[in-house]
Amino acid sequence: MSRIPTRLPVLALAVLIPFAAACGGSDEPRTTSEGGTTPVVSASSNTGTEASSTGPAVVTPISYEAAESAFGAGRYPEATELFTAYTVSKPENAWGYYMLGLSAWKAGEHEKASGAFDKALELDPDHRKSLFNSSRVLLETGQAEEALERIEKALSLEPLSNEGLRLLGRARYELGNLDEAIKAYQRALTIDERDVWSMNNLGHIYIQQDRSCEALPPLARAVELRSNAPVFQNNLGTGLERAGYPAAAARAYEAAIAVDSTYAKASGGLARVTSGGQEIESTPIDLVRLSEKFQADIEVWRGPAEVGTGMPADSAVDSAVVSGGKLSDTLEQCSPEI
Repeated sequence: MSRIPTRLPVLALAVLIPFAAACGGSDEPRTTSEGGTTPVVSASSNTGTEASSTGPAVVTPISYEAAESAFGAGRYPEATELFTAYTVSKPENAWGYYMLGLSAWKAGEHEKASGAFDKALELDPDHRKSLFNSSRVLLETGQAEEALERIEKALSLEPLSNEGLRLLGRARYELGNLDEAIKAYQRALTIDERDVWSMNNLGHIYIQQDRSCEALPPLARAVELRSNAPVFQNNLGTGLERAGYPAAAARAYEAAIAVDSTYAKASGGLARVTSGGQEIESTPIDLVRLSEKFQADIEVWRGPAEVGTGMPADSAVDSAVVSGGKLSDTLEQCSPEI
């Protein structure tokens, strides 16, 4: 009798095949809102890690777009984290470090911002945006001399930069060189006649120099262009108050408070000019006419361009040009102090 062999059961094995998304990309440049070019990286925008049952966690690459999106939405701490991760994967990209510096600066992390800008400049010593924005960090941290060096280098690369000239004015102001600061702001305005911050800063310097009559035209123009800026309204109020126009000053202070009810300087100024009935003045002041006068002054500052450069001649922006009684017909009764 033959023996029938026993058939063993066949075990069906399930095999798991992990799926990994490839992160390809193009290094073709594209224009960003910050100017210049940055590489397009078409990687996944997910963050963090993906767990694997057979090995260590895999870090998901960060795309430039994802980090830039967070920055554009004003999520600066998140953008700082994302650009930090991006620079790890793209350490050769100066624009990545630039955006990391910009994000960290906006997030209030000055030390990290400074380090990122320095890294961008290490990769590209002529990276104009990093020169300009690192100078802002240096100015905010009390390093005006170092900031001035970077601003001057950036201006040697782009001498017609309104942004650079405005920063030059700020650096010279911080260093106490007020006449040189005035020249820089005037020159910035010859390039962009609607640069409200140069107008405001110019007026602020004149007020500090007890030249309140000269402060009024640039401040009047700044407020005309941007009436919802409380700092402009407050500075205009200060100029008007010191020039002897309490009623007009009160209106400017009130405009500042209407935009920002917590603005203590404007509230203090309003209290000063309205105490004791000082708010009534016999001679009104025409701010529209002052604004028009300032626009005409900018044309004078432009003067004859230096041959071959397109830059205004230095003599055309000397502070003496704007201190010689050009406002006498508009402010006949304007006194430098009240």
